[in-house]
Amino acid sequence: MSENSDPNEQLHNIIPLDGLYENWFLDYASYVILDRAVPHIYDGLKPVQRRILHSLKEMDDGRFNKAANVIGNTMKYHPHGDASIGDAMVQIGQKNLLIDCQGNWGDPITGDSAAAPRYIEARLTKFALEVVFNPDTTEWQASYDGRNREPITLPVKFPLLLAQGADGIAVGLATKIMPHNFNELLDASIEVLKGVRPNLMPDFPTGGMADATNYNEGQRGGKIRVRAKIIERDKKTLTITEVPFTTTTGGLIDSIIAANDKGKIKIKKIEDNTARDVEIVVHLAPGISPDVTIDALYAFTDCEVSISPNTCIILDDKPHFLSVNDILEQSVAHTKHLLKRELEIRLAELKEKIFFSSLLKIFIQEGMYKHPDYETSGNFDVVVEVLNRLFAPFLPQFYRAILPEDYKKLIDKPMSSITRFDVKKADEQMKTLENEIKEVNHHLRHLNDYAIAWFVKLKEKYGKGRERKTELRTFDRVEAAQVALANVKLYVNREDGFIGAGLKKDEYVCDCSDIDEIIVFRNDGRCLITKVQDKVFVGKDIIHVAVFKKGDERTVYNLLYKDGESGTIYIKRFSVVGVTRDKEYDLTKGTKGSKVLYFSANPNGEAEVVNIQLKPHSKLKKLQFDQDFAEIAIKGRSSMGNQVTKYPVKKILLKTKGVSTLAGRKIWFDDNLKRLNADSRGRYLGEFDGEDKILTVLANGTYELTSFDLNNHFDDKMQLIEKYDAEKVFAVVHYDGKSKNYLVKRFVFENTPVGKQSSFISEEPGSKLVLISSAAQPIVKVEQLKGKTQVQELVELNLTDLIDVKGMKAMGNRLSAHPVQTVQLIAEHDDAEDVPDPAPDSVADTQVIADVTEEKEIPDVSPEKAARIIEMEITNPEDVDITKPLKKNDDDDIDLSKGQLGLF
Repeated sequence: MSENSDPNEQLHNIIPLDGLYENWFLDYASYVILDRAVPHIYDGLKPVQRRILHSLKEMDDGRFNKAANVIGNTMKYHPHGDASIGDAMVQIGQKNLLIDCQGNWGDPITGDSAAAPRYIEARLTKFALEVVFNPDTTEWQASYDGRNREPITLPVKFPLLLAQGADGIAVGLATKIMPHNFNELLDASIEVLKGVRPNLMPDFPTGGMADATNYNEGQRGGKIRVRAKIIERDKKTLTITEVPFTTTTGGLIDSIIAANDKGKIKIKKIEDNTARDVEIVVHLAPGISPDVTIDALYAFTDCEVSISPNTCIILDDKPHFLSVNDILEQSVAHTKHLLKRELEIRLAELKEKIFFSSLLKIFIQEGMYKHPDYETSGNFDVVVEVLNRLFAPFLPQFYRAILPEDYKKLIDKPMSSITRFDVKKADEQMKTLENEIKEVNHHLRHLNDYAIAWFVKLKEKYGKGRERKTELRTFDRVEAAQVALANVKLYVNREDGFIGAGLKKDEYVCDCSDIDEIIVFRNDGRCLITKVQDKVFVGKDIIHVAVFKKGDERTVYNLLYKDGESGTIYIKRFSVVGVTRDKEYDLTKGTKGSKVLYFSANPNGEAEVVNIQLKPHSKLKKLQFDQDFAEIAIKGRSSMGNQVTKYPVKKILLKTKGVSTLAGRKIWFDDNLKRLNADSRGRYLGEFDGEDKILTVLANGTYELTSFDLNNHFDDKMQLIEKYDAEKVFAVVHYDGKSKNYLVKRFVFENTPVGKQSSFISEEPGSKLVLISSAAQPIVKVEQLKGKTQVQELVELNLTDLIDVKGMKAMGNRLSAHPVQTVQLIAEHDDAEDVPDPAPDSVADTQVIADVTEEKEIPDVSPEKAARIIEMEITNPEDVDITKPLKKNDDDDIDLSKGQLGLF
């Protein structure tokens, strides 16, 4: 700066330090976002990935290249060291789409690292060569040092970004794009070209199960829950066969061991037998439920992970947040544009070929090469002038003007090729070129159809073996408190008012988990809920302590208390469903001096009878009476209760233990979740109480009785699930692998122990369960081959007519005397009136029902309907509705089970 310059101008040119930092930071942030961390929407690649693929194409000779050589060549374009290039190359190779790998490239499932680059080799796959590269449609730019050129983006004609997924952290933003299924992307691309909005769901290379209910099209705020696939091998062993995306077998095993060490689960040992396929074997400790352990694995280990997608991409040199469906639509539009450019380039090439062929044909046919002016031309300018004059009459035949360069190609033709020129062959070649031009023009006019055909071809060539690996399911939410192992012993000091796991010298209450909540009732009529701790004060004079189950409506508390102000005795029954932790709730009227006289906690709503003895009083004639809690309605926690007596109570004694006053627990089965629930979701199974069981029939011809515990897991291959009825008759058609015959049998399932699987069909190899029905009259359609000529015949059979009820282990009768091709259940009737007419060689049973005064013969009716007909004196049996209660006189003692209707 000169000495004579203006000082104000000098100050104007000075940039403050914070301004420099702002500019530098923006430059750095832009560089990281655009050139390192975020993929481009059109080719789905980050710069380092793009440069690796460009290098592989540059080095491609059909043979494998050492990865170290590829890395070295890529450094001409990517000035960030060999380590970053090598890591990126391994990640591309492990996705098994663009790079054909040879050697140890590691395993993303087990977490094993790849071998050193000098030991492994790579080349481009046929898919990559066909889809990713085309120098004619590639936009180029100079490399960082100006010595080479590299692609700005590769002309990828496939939604590569959504197929591979992407993950990156930039300055101020991040991207996490889920991988999607190869074939589903191609199908969705075709639907986009047909004008249908896509609905993509992720598919992970590690398999597993995924709940994409809240996927939110891959945008910010969405979430995917991914679970390992856990199979119950037997009651003591679980096997993990697929791991969640983003985890490895080693990390998963570590999380299981950590959960076991913390007491969340209890296992005996764990084995990693993973080779080509994942196999992690978990051996359970004795007495541990496999169903509860499966839920605990999902709750406390990496067997379930939650992934938050964030589809950030580069578009128009800026980061954008788009949904995966929007990205696919953009990708399809870009593919269509690239296909159009390729067709246009091909069309131009064909036109050039036919242009020069026509030029050469005229040049030779018209003998221009022998024209005196041409032969005597001294220089190229004179040649151009002569040829322009000679070609002037033929110019309308050409699609463009003839340039000097075209003449140059003509005169460079050797005389030998001119003299051997075959006009007929040239005409045939030009005809072929014209037909190809017509085809290309047709494709350009019907570009949408051409693009659809492109995606169909890709699927046919490369779609085999790329079926969906991740099973899409809807998961139920596992409550950690319900599946946590009871790893803590709870103690109570009732007098001083302390509870906790550290009071080992005090009264033992129960085993619980360290995440459980504890409910406490005190003698002053107050209750509170608190977390399990080592030692916590909850108030003196504790009368009841237990583990609190949130939302439990079946645990009912029976209470008698004295009001502190009036001295009146009140009775109440209530449940504690939801409360605020560590907040005290008053169960009395709230007056000072109130006191609990009697309290009981009943897990299934039991209502006992108590004897209340009163203190002697001049007005009292009866000093004791019984109070049945069953007479008291169950109300809310804050209800005041009903008045029992206003006189002082001397003593309250339990007279008889109570029975449940609650109806059986209503259970449903959710086919989507494959779980039981009490929330009215799915198929209603019935009311369950006490020792009731659930019957499940599996596709392999075995059955199992289970409890109605909501934690139970059920096999995906389950054929039937319902409430177990020991008297219910089932009809089964099965194929016997030994006799090669289709057999039919009718039986009742035996009452086996819970959890024991038993087979009810032949266990010979090749045996299989064809169908099972619990209907009274199941009708099947049988396709059979009849006679010597094996004529195909379709017959309908009522399975009830074919065999009587026999034992469960009986093989049954042959379904048909002729070879059976197929069997299909077409109708299930529970009413005899709906059954098709009996076969000609059978006789329908007739039931005769007698009344005291007269006999009525009513064919084909049940005993219940018969009783209704007799009682109501109905002449038309069709008017009978047996679903309504049967009214009886007080002196009319009808017992259907004992045949008192005269049924014979």
